[in-house]
Amino acid sequence: MQQLWRLPAVTVVDMLQRQQVTPLQLVEASEARWKETEPLINAMPITCWERAKEKARQMQHPANPPRGYLYGLPVAVKDLTAVKGLPFTRGSLLYKDVIADFDDALVQRLEQQGAIIVGKTNTPEMGAGSQTYNKLFGTTVTPWDTSKTAGGSSGGSAAAVAVGQVWLATGTDFGGSLRNPASYCGVVGMRNSVGVVPQDEGPDGDEAAARSSPAWRLRSVSGLLARSTADLALGLDALAGTHEGDQL
Repeated sequence: MQQLWRLPAVTVVDMLQRQQVTPLQLVEASEARWKETEPLINAMPITCWERAKEKARQMQHPANPPRGYLYGLPVAVKDLTAVKGLPFTRGSLLYKDVIADFDDALVQRLEQQGAIIVGKTNTPEMGAGSQTYNKLFGTTVTPWDTSKTAGGSSGGSAAAVAVGQVWLATGTDFGGSLRNPASYCGVVGMRNSVGVVPQDEGPDGDEAAARSSPAWRLRSVSGLLARSTADLALGLDALAGTHEGDQL
């Protein structure tokens, strides 16, 4: 079961649907791979394995699953995106003790579509820069050559996917932050069109609201990293759609 990480996401989701593997087995396989590789690449410094296992045990699938339903696939979320109950550091010492009290629209969509979040991936401070290092968690490297950068700013997600810690991971892209780390880590990242993947402002007064304004988001998008175009398409089927919190 620990070798499940080698399989494509499309294959694993098909196995889940056919009940040939359970969500709990996948979370455990993801955890085992994280333990094996994280000391080498520093991709996912925030994890929630026990929470993920509990969600896996309790998961019940809808009678008529929507398009893109993931059936319990473990995924990681870049630490510029809020996941309720998990640290929301943005890679900054300023926010090292902040715990998110809301789920971003993207996270809501993932969980509605049957994904299980297992952790949050490293990013440069506030996502600024085409690399991935910060004073809080340190440097993320590409698993192909651990003396080299994973790129950025979604380098943690790209490295985690490349090494098989998760099958899909979220990222953001303002000027290349999905595409650059994909090229450095040998995976697939696509800057999807504005409005395809929902984002929202979060609660009133949240400091992220300014960066989530329509003017900013005409330039910045949320998206995914995967190990193949087929896996990326699977993830976008899960994420794409409208959301009441996203004006675009």
